[in-house]
Amino acid sequence: MKDLSKAAARLHAKTLEVGEEGEAQRIDNFLLRQLKGVPKSHVYRVLRSGEVRVNSGRVKPDYRLKVGDRVRIPPVRMADRKPPPPRPLELPIQYEDDAILVLDKPSGVAVHGGSGVSFGVIESMRATRPQAKFLELAHRLDRDTSGLLILCKKRSALVELHRMLREGQVDKIYFAVVKGETRKALDLRESLHKYVTASGERRVAVQADGVSAVTRTKLLRSKNQLSLLEVHLLTGRTHQIRVHLAHAGHPVVGDDKYGDFALNRELKQRLLLHAGKLAFRHPLTKEPMKLASPLPAEMQAFVDQHLT
Repeated sequence: MKDLSKAAARLHAKTLEVGEEGEAQRIDNFLLRQLKGVPKSHVYRVLRSGEVRVNSGRVKPDYRLKVGDRVRIPPVRMADRKPPPPRPLELPIQYEDDAILVLDKPSGVAVHGGSGVSFGVIESMRATRPQAKFLELAHRLDRDTSGLLILCKKRSALVELHRMLREGQVDKIYFAVVKGETRKALDLRESLHKYVTASGERRVAVQADGVSAVTRTKLLRSKNQLSLLEVHLLTGRTHQIRVHLAHAGHPVVGDDKYGDFALNRELKQRLLLHAGKLAFRHPLTKEPMKLASPLPAEMQAFVDQHLT
């Protein structure tokens, strides 16, 4: 990455030329890494306002960078206090080779810093492996969702995995405990719309003109007005499973955004949603891969107590 701004000190703005390490990265993620210490909401504000320019033009947050792109970064307000340095985390590793790494993320751990969290899995893994030249998230899990999370150790693997995810070539299966005794199968296809509340909280709602989303469920067991579902995620929208199931009348137990709050107070459980299975072809070798993570102990104990 080259700093091309001769008057950067005077203007407090800089222009960076994208190298191979930044190829295919989203501009919003690129900026968040460049502007450490700047509130995430402010980064998105300057991006939406057009103060950030790529090759002298405005771009949307999902613009993917190319080698040679020139990114103008405007002067921004830094946080008053530096966030604490990320702590190395020893997380269970389900699979690793020289291109990808699959972790078993516990509930309560964010995948990245932001929204009141100083650091998450990716920052901690980089701190754990300071020698790693490249380490990026291939996808995300909500903070309170546990389970399988893919990281990439090579840019080529990340680009290919992103393509596979967009084209539905990665099978993602979750397990959820929900309110009510469901039918044997649900096919949920409501379109979803992302929005931000007045307090700055990110939310998702069912809306006819939203983006398409498909969730399918299989009933595993049902008892005591609760059900354990196997959930097949056919698209990867933000909060998709939680919003679809809540809209269908079967909110996930422990969901503090879209759930049944009275039931949550009664049961006093974490979000009972677990990313339990992944199946895909290796992004570089094309070998078929199947990975599985058992239910976490506290979720299994709840199932044993209430659904057997």
